[in-house]
Amino acid sequence: MIHPKAEVQTKNIGDGTYVWQFCVILEGARIGRNCNINCNVFIENDVVVGNDVTVKSGVQLWDGLRISDKVFIGPNATFTNDLVPRSKMYKSTLEKTIIEEGVSIGANATVVAGKTIGKYSLIGAGSVITKNIPPFTVWYGNPAVNKGYITKDGTILSVRLQDTFGHMYKLGQDNEPIKL
Repeated sequence: MIHPKAEVQTKNIGDGTYVWQFCVILEGARIGRNCNINCNVFIENDVVVGNDVTVKSGVQLWDGLRISDKVFIGPNATFTNDLVPRSKMYKSTLEKTIIEEGVSIGANATVVAGKTIGKYSLIGAGSVITKNIPPFTVWYGNPAVNKGYITKDGTILSVRLQDTFGHMYKLGQDNEPIKL
């Protein structure tokens, strides 16, 4: 479903994806199946969005951004693609930013260009990401710091790998927490 008040230039949108009013999606963008692109979202040409992705209102996805499946991007989250921007000076190549599967990025978070956010990690609202983020970790602050771990189902763990009920976990393959 594409809202009649959205300007969608690309034909590369998967089945079941909703694009709401006042969105602009440029011709080269690729968007997967079952996504929800909320109102007032701008997506540039060299952007790839996976399946089952939610992009909340007020987000701009700039050239070089790669978003994997099952990612949540909160309202007004900000991405950059140029580490040294200058007015009226256009680079032939821009930084690539990779958001891996299952990541959640909170409202008003900022992700600096050229970073990778590891799968299923959680970026807190208002955080500023200035480095690569390992999978299954929780980060918040400015600049963001590691505050713990998170499971695939969203259980937040302390840096000691303990949940709020006192259950302990260990890190398995790919940094994924496994309950002991």
